[in-house]
Amino acid sequence: MPARGGVDGRRHRILDDPAILARIVPAGQSGTRTGLTRGAVDAGRAGADNGVPPKEVTVILAVASVDTARLPPAERFDFWQDVVARESVAARISSAHAADFAASARAVDLGVVRLGAWRYPSLELARTPRLIRSSDPELYQLALPLNGHGVVSQQRRSGRLGPSGFALIDTVRPHGSRHAPDRTAGPLETLTVLVPHRALPLPPHRAAALLAAEIPADTGMGALLAAFLRRLVAHPEQYDASDAPRLDRIALDLIAGTLAGHLEAERELPVEVRVTGLRARVEAWIREHLADPGLTPTVVAEAHHLSVRSLHRLFDDAGTSVGALIRTARLDGCFRDLADPGLRHLAVHQVAARWGFRDRAHFSRAFRAAYGLSPREHRARSIRT
Repeated sequence: MPARGGVDGRRHRILDDPAILARIVPAGQSGTRTGLTRGAVDAGRAGADNGVPPKEVTVILAVASVDTARLPPAERFDFWQDVVARESVAARISSAHAADFAASARAVDLGVVRLGAWRYPSLELARTPRLIRSSDPELYQLALPLNGHGVVSQQRRSGRLGPSGFALIDTVRPHGSRHAPDRTAGPLETLTVLVPHRALPLPPHRAAALLAAEIPADTGMGALLAAFLRRLVAHPEQYDASDAPRLDRIALDLIAGTLAGHLEAERELPVEVRVTGLRARVEAWIREHLADPGLTPTVVAEAHHLSVRSLHRLFDDAGTSVGALIRTARLDGCFRDLADPGLRHLAVHQVAARWGFRDRAHFSRAFRAAYGLSPREHRARSIRT
């Protein structure tokens, strides 16, 4: 069916309207882009009692969340089109579920890059020349469906939509897509990233070669990018607003690295972008080997064909060292596992060993220094709550 209203410039300022927000934004979440105050995240910081290390937060990342379930069924589809136009780009949308469109969205604004997490039933989308003339923000959109199947088309090319790959779209060119569920029931989910043309450090003709192509999201840089986006969209409350510029830069560099890698054009990227990509690969490798008690900077350097000096220089700009990165990741893993009811049959030293700590006394001292209480005290407190 054709779109019904809202896509030709009659934008309701939905996410800025307190009256609308009161109806559609779940309690405790923000519907504006000004961030949340300390009071709004007090409950979220209580997550430390559920296995998440405590973190002092004053203002978190700017997040907007909406859910059509808070509107009457007859208003939901039109509202959804307005949300898509505001948080992404204007498009003509149709769906077999338009009469009662159950959907939700979360947007995370990092500054240059905007992330989106979308849940919806089946739909078809078309961005026509007329809509482009009325609204042309000059963006690339990178989409990763988390389930379902479909197809995306642009520039007389068609590519598959599915969980194994990203799809790249240029919003200044007409395009269309169709997304439907697999046999299993439940809503469709998609992650999206919007990047201004000017911000992507890749020549336009190079990016054009990837439009509507399937870019692997389960190997190489694509897998790192997918994991980064999932974590950031799922838990934006774990980051301060002051983290946004750094996360913005990381997102841009991972996107550029993923696209350039698919083109075998990494050498065309600026040096700093390639450095970020290498650092991300090293960090991912470290996370996969934390259980190895022999994991040291020397081992990490050898695995990546680097000198130890080059490895340390790689992390100079990240504000940490390789040794500190290993230690912090291990301690965070222990913190979570000690609060996990399903792991209470394991002794404290067994949990520590799972994360590469061989010396019990050293582990206890490091844990207390990081969290202000002993491992046993943390476990006992988690059981009480």
